[in-house]
Amino acid sequence: MSDTVSPGQLAANRANAASSTGPTTTEGKLRSSQNARKHGFTTSSFTVVRLEDLNEVAHLREDLVNLYQPINSQELFAVERIALAQQAILRAARLEAGFFSLCLGESFDTSGQFRMPMNSQLTADIEVSQAQNRNYLLGDGFHRLVRQNNSFALLLRYQAQAERQYRRAIEEFERLKALREELRNEPNLAESETNETTCTPCETNPIPGPQPLAPGPLATDPPPPAPGPRPLAPTCTSCETNPIPSECPAPTPGPSAPTPGPPAPGPRVGLPY
Repeated sequence: MSDTVSPGQLAANRANAASSTGPTTTEGKLRSSQNARKHGFTTSSFTVVRLEDLNEVAHLREDLVNLYQPINSQELFAVERIALAQQAILRAARLEAGFFSLCLGESFDTSGQFRMPMNSQLTADIEVSQAQNRNYLLGDGFHRLVRQNNSFALLLRYQAQAERQYRRAIEEFERLKALREELRNEPNLAESETNETTCTPCETNPIPGPQPLAPGPLATDPPPPAPGPRPLAPTCTSCETNPIPSECPAPTPGPSAPTPGPPAPGPRVGLPY
């Protein structure tokens, strides 16, 4: 049987692959985002033998994933860094407890006696409790260890580094989350810009565009005729300075001039007979 795929089957496979949209739920996207991961995350690799629980980091990671809901490999890696930083903070607390236990043991000698018992003036006429006595021994052992080496200074530096890594891991996840939101909102921004550029101008108050220039007279055109005298506007007695025909009152008719009659007869001159 031949393994050659027919052209029709190949075209059908490509069509099916093109129509695939991938996972749509948050859980599906989280699982698919881990397909290309190369670094891996084995929680048992980050625990101290016979001191820490093998599932401690796994529990921290699970709680952080439920809280931050990462949707891609980079966001999940940032969440895992937060889990490791939390474990470092807890480890620093254990280291601090062990250091002070060492200080308490340093105050005893090889025979089990106090190296520096309390001064009698401190215990005179009062009863010292067992807790007060142990606090004194703890301080004495701390003083002896600090004089010998700088272990306590290194402990403080380790605590500060663990807290700094914890804050940086959270800031990195917040940066990735903001980048994801920005990429998600880019299509909406492009659509709004398109709507703004294609809107019609307002018809009630249009903005006039550049008007074409009127053509000037050519050299071959005849000169325009000289303007004649302008007709005078009718004036009235009420507004002679700025006559407005629509606002001037109608002229009042005055007394008419007397109509001339026939000439008076002169003296009769006798005619010669």
